[in-house]
Amino acid sequence: MSTSAGSVVWGSAQEAWFDAVNHLARVTPWLHTPARLYAEYGVELFAGLLLVSWWLARRDGDLRRVAATLWAPVGALVALGVNQPLASAVAEPRPYMVLPHAMILVSRSSDYSFPSDHAVMAGAVAAGVLLAHRRLGLVTAALAVLMAFTRVYVGAHFPLDVAAGLVVGAVVAVVSFLLARSLIVRLVELLARTPARALLTTGSRAT
Repeated sequence: MSTSAGSVVWGSAQEAWFDAVNHLARVTPWLHTPARLYAEYGVELFAGLLLVSWWLARRDGDLRRVAATLWAPVGALVALGVNQPLASAVAEPRPYMVLPHAMILVSRSSDYSFPSDHAVMAGAVAAGVLLAHRRLGLVTAALAVLMAFTRVYVGAHFPLDVAAGLVVGAVVAVVSFLLARSLIVRLVELLARTPARALLTTGSRAT
């Protein structure tokens, strides 16, 4: 594994995978604008999915699901925090820093490429939503994979960057929730006895 100028950290296979997706981008110019918009601003969509997850849990009056939903953004922040030292340890340069031929559809960034912050966030949110709502969670997971793909498509990351990001995000989100679950559920149950109850359930009784 090398981070010297002109080399790809994970070797020739990684470069070949990136080149395959980059070639797809070259021959599908009609996808450039939607891919670029999603790759750069898709984070807002995941924020919206968190709100939908909260609304569904609140409507159903299931405080355990409400707790899982409320933890999801916290889990995403924890995952991003875990990702920073990992990225610094690997110190992988962006594709456009080592592959002069790469076509780039987004503004260049000087931070490290592995793992992808966008993929970490998407993976964490997908896992968090899945803990509360299976169907919505599966939709969110599919959108997380799409986010990962578009980050490679626009030239911002190598394939392993986004694959690792999805795994890191999902694992950290789930593990952190399992560690904090009893405390979070207890806190939500206590809040349900206060005026904040309206934010947690719409029913007269909560489970």
